[in-house]
Amino acid sequence: MANRTLFRSLAGRLVPGANTLNAECAPAYALSPQHALAQYTATGCLNGTFYSAAGEDLARVLGLCREVEPEFIARTAVFCRQQGFMKDMPALLAAVLASRDVALLDRVFDRVIDTGKMLRNFVQIVRSGVTGRKSLGTAPKRLVRRWLETRTEEQLFRASVGQQPSLADVIKMVHPKPVSATRAAFYGYLLDRGHDAAALPWLVNRFEAFKAGHGATVPDVPFSLLTSTPLDRETWTAIARQAPWQTTRMNLNTFARHGVFEVEGMAGLVAQRLRDPEAVRRARVFPYQLLSAYRSTDERVPAQVRDALQDALELATQNVPAIDGKVYVLPDVSGSMHAPVTGMRRGASSQVRCVDVAALVAASILRKNPSAEVLPFANEVVATKLNPRDTVMTNAEKLAALPSGGTNCSAPLARLNRRRARGDLVLYVSDNQSWLDAPHLPGWGGSPTETMAEWVAFKCRNPRARLVCLDIQPFATTQAVEREDILNIGGFSDPVFSIIAAFARGELTADHWVGLIEKTEL
Repeated sequence: MANRTLFRSLAGRLVPGANTLNAECAPAYALSPQHALAQYTATGCLNGTFYSAAGEDLARVLGLCREVEPEFIARTAVFCRQQGFMKDMPALLAAVLASRDVALLDRVFDRVIDTGKMLRNFVQIVRSGVTGRKSLGTAPKRLVRRWLETRTEEQLFRASVGQQPSLADVIKMVHPKPVSATRAAFYGYLLDRGHDAAALPWLVNRFEAFKAGHGATVPDVPFSLLTSTPLDRETWTAIARQAPWQTTRMNLNTFARHGVFEVEGMAGLVAQRLRDPEAVRRARVFPYQLLSAYRSTDERVPAQVRDALQDALELATQNVPAIDGKVYVLPDVSGSMHAPVTGMRRGASSQVRCVDVAALVAASILRKNPSAEVLPFANEVVATKLNPRDTVMTNAEKLAALPSGGTNCSAPLARLNRRRARGDLVLYVSDNQSWLDAPHLPGWGGSPTETMAEWVAFKCRNPRARLVCLDIQPFATTQAVEREDILNIGGFSDPVFSIIAAFARGELTADHWVGLIEKTEL
């Protein structure tokens, strides 16, 4: 057969040629600066990835910020905090606005910096100097003071966990003026200065009495404040009874280690909390966090609690849409996908890998769309057999355990084309760093990527079909150029599924994901 790279059909020649190289130095399409910034913000955690160091990603984000208008930075920060539930990147964009446009920062500050952790992230990033200023300055200090003044003493006490900087450090930096004796005493308490103990908030006094051994009832304070003191099983059981949902998920092994589940009824109580639909919704939990909790539980955690984590995962993915027509899901199981999904950080890398997230997405789509076909790929399509009636957890584990290899994004589309398959939606879940299918010829920039060429062939046979490339790593390139029938999107939060469903129904504008971000109110 004649070389397909040199002798394209007319349809293939009308497709734009690759215009950049990806992380594997293979042909790819560059995302626009706006699209790339959204991609980094929705997937980046400022840690090292398979292809880059944390400092490199930070430099890329700051460079992209210089290429776009401050309004888009502000909208991206709000969208990726409220819809993507990200932490580090939205705080970074807010810190950029502190140098670029403090009026815009004022308008979005409360929606982006919405927790104590986000406040500490923002202050830490600004004071590091990486965004252009080394101190908070007048306007950012005013915003931080406003944040403090609009919280009650109880809310601030709950937000006082964490260091570098601590909430006390932040208070020292911005010098808020207490408006009541209670607030004055509370600030003195946090700053370890003289204060009127009688004027302290009731919750603080209860906590101090508990620490001193004078309180029999465990106060309703953050978990990390309680665990800083020696506790017996009875106290641990009391903590477990009132622990919030996220605290429960993250401390199942701790509860088991201290004998909590040996107390009659505690296993059932914890299991009921974990599978509570409203609690799962309020927690804004990523499905992969439930997978992580399930994998990390040891044998001392009762089976009914482990089963409840599976139930919670079903709840966390229940908004996956049922999509009209034939759906193909193409999860990438190649070597680069075995890197931690939130990046590599010494001593703190997530146990959950990119391939686990890809497997979860594929299993979730299959659960809601039993006629969907899942074609995992690495060098080529990897054979597997899934039962749509199995749980999301079961099918995700099967997919994540498949053998890996190099990355050949065009392989599953080529398989479908050889079968002359019919379909309405094709969904890739990958890092999009394809290289095994790259041409080894001079002048590669004049040709489409192999993924794009195969999509053109699929599209000729299925003129109403749509392609989605869901990227779960921070990159600025793709294998399929953005156009009316192709959506490139990044992230691992539940709203991603809603965007994919809207795209499948033809409800997004021509600029797709970037268009949604640009509609975010300031």
